[in-house]
Amino acid sequence: MGKITCLPFYFLILFSISLFSQERFTLSGTITEIASNETLIGVTVAVPSLSTGVVTNEYGFYSITLPKGIYELQISSLGYQDIIQTIDLSFDQKINFQLLEDAEQLEEVVVTEDIERLNIRKPQMSVNSLSVETIKKIPVILGEADIIKSILLLPGVSNAGEGASGFNVRGGAVDQNLILLDEATIFNSSHLFGFFSVFNPDAIKDVKLFKGGIPSRYGGRVSSVLEIFQKEGNSKEFKVNGGIGAVASRLLAEGPIIKDKAAFLIGGRASYAHLFLPLFDIDNTAYFYDLNTKLNFKLNESNNIFISGYFGRDVFSISESFVNTYGNAVLNFRWNHLFSDKLFSNLSLIYSDYYYGLKLDFVGFKWNSGIQNFNLKYDFKHYLSNNFQVNYGINNIYYRFNPGKIEPSDSESGIIENQLIQKYANEFAVYVDVEQNITEKLSLQYGLRLSNFIRLGQDELNVYENDHPVSFDPDLQIYKEADPIDVINPKRSEQLATYTNLEPRIALAYSLDPNNSIKASYTRLSQYLHLLSNTSSPTPLDVWTPSGPFVKPQLLDQYALGYFKNLKDGDYSLETEVFYKDIQNRIDYIDGANLIANDAIEQVILNGEARAYGFELLLRKNRDRFEGWLAYTLSKSEQRTPGRNASETGINSGSWYNTPYDKTHDVSLYVNYELNEKWSFNSNFVFQTGQPTNYPIGQFEFQNLAVPYYGLRNKQRLPAYHRIDFSATLTPRKNKGRKLKAEWVFSIYNLYNRRNAASIGFSRNGDTGVNEAVRTSIFGLVPAATYNIKF
Repeated sequence: MGKITCLPFYFLILFSISLFSQERFTLSGTITEIASNETLIGVTVAVPSLSTGVVTNEYGFYSITLPKGIYELQISSLGYQDIIQTIDLSFDQKINFQLLEDAEQLEEVVVTEDIERLNIRKPQMSVNSLSVETIKKIPVILGEADIIKSILLLPGVSNAGEGASGFNVRGGAVDQNLILLDEATIFNSSHLFGFFSVFNPDAIKDVKLFKGGIPSRYGGRVSSVLEIFQKEGNSKEFKVNGGIGAVASRLLAEGPIIKDKAAFLIGGRASYAHLFLPLFDIDNTAYFYDLNTKLNFKLNESNNIFISGYFGRDVFSISESFVNTYGNAVLNFRWNHLFSDKLFSNLSLIYSDYYYGLKLDFVGFKWNSGIQNFNLKYDFKHYLSNNFQVNYGINNIYYRFNPGKIEPSDSESGIIENQLIQKYANEFAVYVDVEQNITEKLSLQYGLRLSNFIRLGQDELNVYENDHPVSFDPDLQIYKEADPIDVINPKRSEQLATYTNLEPRIALAYSLDPNNSIKASYTRLSQYLHLLSNTSSPTPLDVWTPSGPFVKPQLLDQYALGYFKNLKDGDYSLETEVFYKDIQNRIDYIDGANLIANDAIEQVILNGEARAYGFELLLRKNRDRFEGWLAYTLSKSEQRTPGRNASETGINSGSWYNTPYDKTHDVSLYVNYELNEKWSFNSNFVFQTGQPTNYPIGQFEFQNLAVPYYGLRNKQRLPAYHRIDFSATLTPRKNKGRKLKAEWVFSIYNLYNRRNAASIGFSRNGDTGVNEAVRTSIFGLVPAATYNIKF
């Protein structure tokens, strides 16, 4: 009997031996650029014989586990020469690879089939990446390479026009974009009121825009995530590059502190067009400057430390009597730790500050406002197997909001110092994200984020009847500011409001064959911060406010379905997507809302809803001398705020109306042609449906004046927007063989001098006395030249 009882145990042992008889080992390491030791993001490490592979993370680390055997590895990244290497994997190994820039190749080796197949299988969708090299080629206003202006050429991305701040993604508002620079939040991405972005392309390593299918490690915004990483610094040799442009210049230096172990990077930019204004008897000034810094230390094979920072300021003044100063400042300390060849971690301590200052000497006061946050992040990436990877972590952000402080500019001004009520909040999140290959054809990425937002106590808080800070007048059929019935003084430790949200995410990819796949995704996001702005393009004066007792967090549900195809062995690629977005609690403003220096902002805000849906197409030409893409978006973006009960009319009679960022048609064409080693040419064409606006629908006479009146919101549109830009880059042949390399970039913005309407106003003609429309345009044809150097 004893022998018979033991038989199942023996069979279990034999089964286990057979199951694990095929030993598995892990290959891991870091991939860097050979010239600088700069780690590379998104490099593919593929095993063609097994049709499997992985990509490096944000710090260049990879890990792949395979059965014991001899394999041919393919390491590939856009812009670099492929590495084909045979390895004998009979034990766990750590191998670091270094890639050579494509431009330095003598004989090009291109193996693409398996790399493209891996990309087709990857479940991540609604994501666009741009290399810094491409960004520097795209012709923009005044010849200054610009990240924000470059992503406007991608499908689903637009802005409110020339001279407008920020960008809009899939019909979303500017404040619905999470902008990260080395993981630190940037609250205002523009210099000079939108003419330039705050990102110096010389200091940037990687740019990625998530429009949908957003992984669980990101949260806090409901439209997109723009993730930007700075370079780490050259740890092999000292390098300098920069450029002199028509309105601004830049200089960046990097080099080793300890060769191959520690490096620094420091870069600066400044505009100087204002220096020439006195020549034309103009007493006004408008300029910006910024500074990028980074230090990295390789303590050992398992530990790296990074310290990075950014500081930028804009200054605009009118005869010294009006001075406006604003900008961002961020500081980030990061520690990378490798627990094992399968477990990677990153700990980040981040400080971010956005400041806005105003000095009005003719009135006699100074104004200061801003938002600060302190951010702790601890992220882990666990490579359990090639078919199962897990990302998880925690994130806690403490906010301090300063809506504004008024101070007298001198002792004789008569202004009384006044501090608007400061607000405080804490946002915590924990997340898990899984990347899993179910079969060779089906891949999934799914996760869950739990977010918790606490509005903390403040010095004063208004109390309203029925908790309604906005009242409705049934006789006049208008909304008005409600009068508080009491004012309380909650302590900082008290919780004025608490919101907790579960945010599930899922994306899948199904490969029809090695060159075709179908992808789908669902994303739920919560946004607890709101930018108070009643203009189509935010201004520096706009302030952020947290969710609380009267302002609810925005909640997004987004659905997307796409078809992806590689054409002609990867020479071309096609991406198409349809999407639908539904947003709850989108803030709206009552008619005549006053947002500036308002200590009771809840009295002019109502919670509404928004929706956006559309179709996107991106056709890329990926190789050879001729490269580029065609992007087209067909979309609709609307919002509405119905009445809170049957007796209220709501905003705009409770009906849907176009958001200021609704663009029915959006076409972008970008082409790059490398004629020879000396000359290259770039051009882009942009066409957009005109921006929604309001025109008068009639007028009435009052005291012998013709007074116009308006209908429902955003019923009319500006004329269609379109232009062509062109640039030519001259690289002298004498660059070869010498340390100092130079190039000239000649550009023309708006080649055919289209006078696109930034706005259309209505005023009385002084001669005829008749009201007439007046078009305001910002730019016509703008030529520019930039001289770039590198040594």
